Amino acid sequence: MSVAVDGLPPLREVAAAHGLHARKALGQNFLFDLNLTRKIARAAGPLQGVAVVEVGPGPGGLTRALLSEGARKVIAIERDKRALGALAEIGAHWPGRLEVIEGDALRVAPATLTIKAGGAPLRIAANLPYNIATALVAGWIEAEPWPPFYDRLTLMFQREVARRIVATPAERADYGRLAVLAGWRTEARILFDVAPAAFTPPPKVTSSLIELIPRQRPKPCDAETLSALTKAAFGQRRKMLRQSLKAFAAARELDLPALLAAAGDKSAWVKSLLNFYKPTGPLSGVTTVAILIWLCLWGILEWRWEQKTVAIGGICAAALLLLGLGLVLTFPPIVDLF
Repeated sequence: MSVAVDGLPPLREVAAAHGLHARKALGQNFLFDLNLTRKIARAAGPLQGVAVVEVGPGPGGLTRALLSEGARKVIAIERDKRALGALAEIGAHWPGRLEVIEGDALRVAPATLTIKAGGAPLRIAANLPYNIATALVAGWIEAEPWPPFYDRLTLMFQREVARRIVATPAERADYGRLAVLAGWRTEARILFDVAPAAFTPPPKVTSSLIELIPRQRPKPCDAETLSALTKAAFGQRRKMLRQSLKAFAAARELDLPALLAAAGDKSAWVKSLLNFYKPTGPLSGVTTVAILIWLCLWGILEWRWEQKTVAIGGICAAALLLLGLGLVLTFPPIVDLF
């Protein structure tokens, strides 16, 4: 048996020896390139004196890299019994520096991890199983009390999920519940991408490593209310926001139309436009049709921009501009709405 740079067998040989074939049901895609796992470990920051939590270590590629880079201790959470033998070999190679928790990461309490860290700063670094990745990161971001039990998250996601976590309000196609929570409580960024070929088996999409550093003093906000609000607002993205938030507002006796108007709800603006304009005179029919076409183009423009269909978006923008100028010339009072 050959030996890798860290003194242990190559990961492919380890996986074969322990019958570790990635299971789709467990969301497994293994990383066998020790150079890549070392790069991920270094991205987690200086590890000397730090206890690192790893979820889904599998054959232990990232585990070995974290220990090689100087982590004081790695706390590995693994539910696949087949991986326990491989992890035991790593533990024997670095005595006293690896502790394995056999079980579901979603059920491991933060207090348990803090105790096992033994007073060391706690950090989370993982190539997360894709089927529980979103639930895990949402739970870590919503942790109470805040600042949380960890000082940094360095996590691998499918790129589309990573984009949804780091998105800003300007990136409407990706902006959702995760982005709101992550933007409120953390500084989030994508560190680098990993091609599908780096994994075994290769997934169909590119993956991204992201970093989330907790803000020590996020803007004042009730965490429970914000969590419920984002679930309601983004739970059914095809529904109008007014409809999505009806139950949320009713349960809290909130004036939803007033809140939406204060937040700049465009539907309230449209109602104001139509209420302001009372069709009279010979051009009333033409102007009414023009306003309706203008509003339809506006909706298409926003949707196409969100879908990043730039060509169609540009055509709609040009049509919108020309029709808007025509409305101003034929109906000057409309300027007052702006």
